[in-house]
Amino acid sequence: MPAETSTPARPAVLAARISERIRTGYWTRLVPVLAVLATLTHIPSFLRPVWSPDEGYLATQARMLADGGVLYDTVVDRKPPLLPWLYEACFSVFGSLSLWPLRTLAIVAHVVTAVLLASIARGRWGNRAGGAAGVLYLMLSIGLSPEDTQAATFEVFMLPAMVAAFRYAERRRWLAAGIAVALCSLTKQTGGAVLLPVLWMLFQDARLRSVPWRSALAKLGLGTALPIVLVAVILTKPKGFLFWVVTGSGDYASLNGDWLQMLGRALGNSAILLAAGLGFLFPLGHRLWMRYRTGRALPTRGESHGSAADLWVWLFSSVVAVATGFHFFGHYYLQLMPPLVLLGVGAVSVSAVRWKPVLVYSAVACTAFWSLAVAWPGEQMSQNNQVATAVAERSTPKDTVLVWGMHPELYWLSDRKPATRYLTAGFLTNFSGGKGGADVGEQYSVPDAWQTFDKELSNGLPAVVVDDSGSAPYQPSQVPAIENLLDTHYQVVGAYGDAMVYRLKK
Repeated sequence: MPAETSTPARPAVLAARISERIRTGYWTRLVPVLAVLATLTHIPSFLRPVWSPDEGYLATQARMLADGGVLYDTVVDRKPPLLPWLYEACFSVFGSLSLWPLRTLAIVAHVVTAVLLASIARGRWGNRAGGAAGVLYLMLSIGLSPEDTQAATFEVFMLPAMVAAFRYAERRRWLAAGIAVALCSLTKQTGGAVLLPVLWMLFQDARLRSVPWRSALAKLGLGTALPIVLVAVILTKPKGFLFWVVTGSGDYASLNGDWLQMLGRALGNSAILLAAGLGFLFPLGHRLWMRYRTGRALPTRGESHGSAADLWVWLFSSVVAVATGFHFFGHYYLQLMPPLVLLGVGAVSVSAVRWKPVLVYSAVACTAFWSLAVAWPGEQMSQNNQVATAVAERSTPKDTVLVWGMHPELYWLSDRKPATRYLTAGFLTNFSGGKGGADVGEQYSVPDAWQTFDKELSNGLPAVVVDDSGSAPYQPSQVPAIENLLDTHYQVVGAYGDAMVYRLKK
């Protein structure tokens, strides 16, 4: 009889192959590195209860929604609904006393964004470029003021869908790209700017491959429009959605305002972002300058994997989105980071520049911004905590409170219900940070806002009013309705910095 030969059972062979693939797999090695880096860079986000008024606004909105409020009716904002709903969902599971679940989800959003950028860069310039894109994005993601980068706000949750839309368009998956554009737009309106590079890639694909574009455009249009229509018609009040998300922000986004202040903020935040990303932006700028001087394409190292024109279109659309409204807040600049990272990675990948100095500079800059976040001054947060404590001590959980200012986090910190759906004075005066005193006053309010405000207060005056206006152009002395309210019904019971606390007269 022939000698028996033993062969491994088929399941064992498959298990060994899977194990080997996992051990040597590109993504199974890269994703954990990106997850650890995202966590490390955003650890400072857990050091404060609130980083920005946007977080306070979202947290207060979520509580109002949980108490039976109706979005775009008794709970209003000029933003789309996805993030308020996410806050509400997290509060329903984990409670509303802390934002740590949202901060954790923000880290997940950064990881997803980094993985998608790595996938795009890997497809264009190879494995090393893919890893560099993910790492450089995460190091750049804290390269602004900590209040803009450590908060769990709209731009952070918008970026994964924005990058996904570009990624799907690259692969000619137009329906999926459209859905990603819709999700991006439903997180923040300016996220819809990614539709421009997606359309550019669609028509370029049709031109270069001589394929029909109408079918692709129909899929893209369906994917973009259907989710937005479903949300507007089924999940919210359509009229309210249209006004608050689309048509009701004309005065808020007007050209009137303090142009020197707006220009200073625009240049300042641009300079900060440039400093944070100089490691890869310098090679990009050098290549552009040399190409301009020579008037011809520069020699490349290795395969260039096609034109970067779509990335430039993406960057242009993001610049337009950042400039929309002429506010130039630092967190707006997060939208520039994905296309800038890809353009920088592409410039390094096809030139003689080595990766080591790029990564070393980025790591040093990242460490500096991380240290800044840890040591960031907390005077405003300390004052807000004092005011919130005073409000809680002078009211009961059943009482309502009015905050006349631009710090809606006071509602959340004091755990008291707002007396009105207008959580900042901006809705009633058209004031917005950084635009000065032009077109600020009762006459510039959201249409019918004062009538609604008076009706809300007729149901019962708030037990406590916080005047947080300081020397702003909407301080009570410049808004007769608020000045009369305070003079007639309230008495001062405390002062904390530039914030005054009033208690209803007995």
